[in-house]
Amino acid sequence: MKGTRGEGVPYALLGTWGLTRLLLLLFVSKVFVFPGPDVTSDVSVIYQGWYEILRTGTFPLDDVTWQYPPAAALAILSPGLLPFLDYAHAFFLLAFVADLVVYALLHYAGRRPGKTLRGAWVWVIGVPLLGPTVYARYDVMVTAVAVAALLAGARHPRVMGALVGFGALVKVWPALLLLGAVKRRAWAAAAVTAGGIAVLFGLSMPGAFSFLTFQRDRGTEVESLGSLVFHVGRHFGWDGQVLLNYGSVEFLGPYVDVVSRLALALTAIAFAWLLLWRLRAQRFAPHTLADAAFVAVLMFTATSRVISPQYMVWLVGIGAVCLCFRGSRMTLPVGLVLAACFVTVLEFPIWFSHVVGSDRLGITLLFLRNGLLVIAALLAALELWWSTVSDPAPPLPAQATRSKERLSSS
Repeated sequence: MKGTRGEGVPYALLGTWGLTRLLLLLFVSKVFVFPGPDVTSDVSVIYQGWYEILRTGTFPLDDVTWQYPPAAALAILSPGLLPFLDYAHAFFLLAFVADLVVYALLHYAGRRPGKTLRGAWVWVIGVPLLGPTVYARYDVMVTAVAVAALLAGARHPRVMGALVGFGALVKVWPALLLLGAVKRRAWAAAAVTAGGIAVLFGLSMPGAFSFLTFQRDRGTEVESLGSLVFHVGRHFGWDGQVLLNYGSVEFLGPYVDVVSRLALALTAIAFAWLLLWRLRAQRFAPHTLADAAFVAVLMFTATSRVISPQYMVWLVGIGAVCLCFRGSRMTLPVGLVLAACFVTVLEFPIWFSHVVGSDRLGITLLFLRNGLLVIAALLAALELWWSTVSDPAPPLPAQATRSKERLSSS
């Protein structure tokens, strides 16, 4: 049996995807027990609790852990499409389907001219590196929308824009995918779609935008880049606490607000650099759209006050789209993200108690994971700048070229 370009069916790729996804399903179904705290409780307790409220036609107005845009309600309500399963197992199955959709998109794109299956391999390898957390959060569903948007971007800018607009109303970050879009149709479609969905939810369900206040009041989460200050500080007399706050484990105490503001300042600097790049960029290759999206999401993730393990799914998905293109120069940064995924599953859930306790193992894991993300962000930003802004080497004058040829032949 042959593929669309005369290539054989990639049995190794298909087999690896099937085996790893079976293991993930067995872990979230608790046929096998994954080390560390139970990552599925968010689905069976938090998500299901929101489901019961959302189905009544209102948002969780009194729950500060609801920190998502209004269209996130669709992801939380989606298990209702499978009434023959309990909520948790229906959610896990839909997460598996979203994973399958991403794989199918990358597989199809990778067999087209000018593209490669490297991207599909990144997705196949990267997702299981994060463990069962991937199927116990709705981020894989958002990533499926983002991957579809990027792959549609070059040929169907309106489709891309509509998908980005929808994705942004599910979890905000897909709005960054527009950074490298050069066609106004993509921006217009995104604005119309996002605006239409926002108005629809605002008129039909109370509390559609309460998430803005809840998100603003968050502190410094224990896995973020800024948290390293307090992890180390606890060994030198800092007397703060680690508590469950706004739905995540955060540091509370002296100077936390200062570090949180510094994290926001770093994010602002990243945004300023991205804006400067957009104004200076001169050369847009087919892969530039995906490369720019990868850099933007990577920068915002690395500088965020919160780096939850499921955020890594975004980077794996967008990095996979980058490497679908033969011309992309993001190979090393994507490789560093994959390494960070492996360290992530070690710090959560396997050794999360060491992270919360700020012991030597926990601090080492966070330095490694966050260090890998920072290095990947810097390298990816440099590659994007060199490939789109920096002037290419000027061609040699004709006389110099002939002289060089005579020297080489003598």
